[in-house]
Amino acid sequence: MSDIAVCKDLKKSYGRKSVLKGLNLSIESGKIIGLLGPNGSGKTTLIKLMSGILRANDGEILIGGNPVGIETKKIVSYLPERPYFSASMKIDEVINFFDDFYEDFEKETAYGMLEKLNISPAARIRTLSKGNREKVQLILVMSRKAKLYLLDEPMGGIDPAARDYILKTILTNYSEDSSVIISTHLISDVENVLDDVIFIKDGEMVLHKSVDDIRMEEKKSVDALFREVFAC
Repeated sequence: MSDIAVCKDLKKSYGRKSVLKGLNLSIESGKIIGLLGPNGSGKTTLIKLMSGILRANDGEILIGGNPVGIETKKIVSYLPERPYFSASMKIDEVINFFDDFYEDFEKETAYGMLEKLNISPAARIRTLSKGNREKVQLILVMSRKAKLYLLDEPMGGIDPAARDYILKTILTNYSEDSSVIISTHLISDVENVLDDVIFIKDGEMVLHKSVDDIRMEEKKSVDALFREVFAC
């Protein structure tokens, strides 16, 4: 398979603090990848760089063969850690906004997922619980037919009962030539849907391996290996 995303010698710092330190990484098409690491390891910064929210200090990112910019934003669907739409808007107003803004957005998919989660499209964002706000944002992101989905803590505020549906949504709403990057601390919850995992620590990649290889070679789960690698 071809690579949907490539990072070459990627560096990012905030003032004197170096967050990414020459990161090299390739993401194949058709994969669900877990981006895993302790707090402050650079996960969110990497996702923001790939989405175009931030700019690198040095190095290069290619998405679909193009440097991050207008063309890559057409094929990247980004879920930030915190909701970014106005709390005064109704859900159906946000859906119409996405439909106008993104050519690959599918309104029917969004409305179908809202119905399954018993969330009214007429509800205003401010009336929703924190968990339902995050569900709505994930629905919007996964209703695009993107080539690369970047999900930053997609289940952080979601109750355990809804997590299975959210994972099914991720599995069923991306095509075989698309990839999904999930940054999460809930490793045991997502492990069964992952193809590959990437461990990063202090801005450097320490492991990039398939889940099957980890189970066969290490004789342990991704969660167990994570705890071993990042033990204090």
